[in-house]
Amino acid sequence: MLTITDKTALRKQLVEWHQVGESVALVPTMGNLHKGHLSLVQLAAEHAERVVVSVFVNPTQFGPDEDFAQYPRTPEKDARLLKRAGVDVLFMPDVDEVYPNGAEDATEVSVPAISDILCGAHRPGHFDGVASVVLRLFNMVSPNIAVFGQKDYQQLVILRKMASDLHLPVKILAGQTHRDDSGLAMSSRNQYLTDEELEIAPLLYQTLTDAKDKLLAGEQDVATIQSAAIEQLSAGGFGPDYFEIRKAGDLSPVTEPKGNMVIVTAAMLGKARLIDNLLVES
Repeated sequence: MLTITDKTALRKQLVEWHQVGESVALVPTMGNLHKGHLSLVQLAAEHAERVVVSVFVNPTQFGPDEDFAQYPRTPEKDARLLKRAGVDVLFMPDVDEVYPNGAEDATEVSVPAISDILCGAHRPGHFDGVASVVLRLFNMVSPNIAVFGQKDYQQLVILRKMASDLHLPVKILAGQTHRDDSGLAMSSRNQYLTDEELEIAPLLYQTLTDAKDKLLAGEQDVATIQSAAIEQLSAGGFGPDYFEIRKAGDLSPVTEPKGNMVIVTAAMLGKARLIDNLLVES
């Protein structure tokens, strides 16, 4: 595995692969890797001859009171895991490499409407930062395929729309959410949870499952399902930001449960903000 920190060296390697007709898959991450990330790497390897994994904690997707400085960084461990996983290139740029003219006044990419709802309503500017850094990574790596986790469902929808709107020659694949035995979705932020909170945390997935069961059983009152879920999470010790049933394709509101839907939620538990979702086919 090659570890590369600058885009010039990266592009030199990529040109060699493209010249012999090898396809390239990119898995963008912020590091502190776990089994969920490695499942995305495996999916990438199934769809391309070469796999590039980026590890970059992107400052522009963090708000002023969020955990950019404290976000867990484990570069040595990440490199070991990726080498064992058979990754071809670990791309670990610094901030100046990604934002050569500074991150504060850098050109932004904004995907309207769907960036300002759900998580976007609680984290203003977050998805502009995500879209902006992902487009930069696409430009540096020129991947044929990019792989993102389904756990960040709103992010997935936004990036697919960005790629479509900007005619980007990259196919975006979704990797299934990786969970522990309790159902808790794996996340780098889970390590913020105390032992007591780790016992409570599976309630988030259980509440999603309960709502999905109601929809599949034919319940029609979306608002009642959502409010019952908020009450369940609040009673269990969470501070819910939202619990919503949306159309899976574009995250628009659901008034009548039919077609492909997604149940999305975000809630605080102690210092950790947990997000999760479940797809529902009516």
